[in-house]
Amino acid sequence: MTRPATAGPLPGPAAGPAPLVIACALTVERLALRTGTRAPADTPTRVLRTGMGPEAADRAVAEALRDPALARAGVVATGFCAGLGAGMHPGDLVVADEVRDPRGVTRCAEAGVLAAAVARAVPGRTVHTGPLTGCDHVVRGAERARLRSQGAVAVDMESAATLYTARLAGPRPVAAVRVVVDAPEHELVRIGTVRGGISAFRVLRAVIPAFYEWHRSSLLPRR
Repeated sequence: MTRPATAGPLPGPAAGPAPLVIACALTVERLALRTGTRAPADTPTRVLRTGMGPEAADRAVAEALRDPALARAGVVATGFCAGLGAGMHPGDLVVADEVRDPRGVTRCAEAGVLAAAVARAVPGRTVHTGPLTGCDHVVRGAERARLRSQGAVAVDMESAATLYTARLAGPRPVAAVRVVVDAPEHELVRIGTVRGGISAFRVLRAVIPAFYEWHRSSLLPRR
């Protein structure tokens, strides 16, 4: 099953700027997001730590979006992920054009605009685009290869749940941007993981301006 994409201007009251929710799972991810670029004055922003796993993400996002102040909020799922492709490295970025889990597919708004904004925010870093798949456990070895054979470019535990629940709460632009911390040639159990984690933290902190650029673009009327 495919979930319908949202197009055109968001419904609801036009008064005031539409807010942005930036959702992540881990305390270290939230630290990177809070110590990065400040939110523009015209974009009310909430950094939401959901906790690990799809069930935690479902609960946290559903609860947050019950707030009437977030009725029109765009939602970005972000943090770290495992890359699935050969040649991917810690510090690479993944911009999802869709997220997948057993409940179906959620299309991401303005993925091309977001990928271009990400590339500008972190020049010199490789930006991958494509499907981001959801899982409820750490993926390794043969399972990683199987997910790659299904067309996914990366896997994480919260993005699909975050965007699924965000769309259930009402029409809104949604997106997912992840920083690779684990890749086929750089699995988390190997030496050098700490260095890769530090690199991913710095990249996540630097990419924040791209979220605001995407958010502004996603609210423009479509012709």
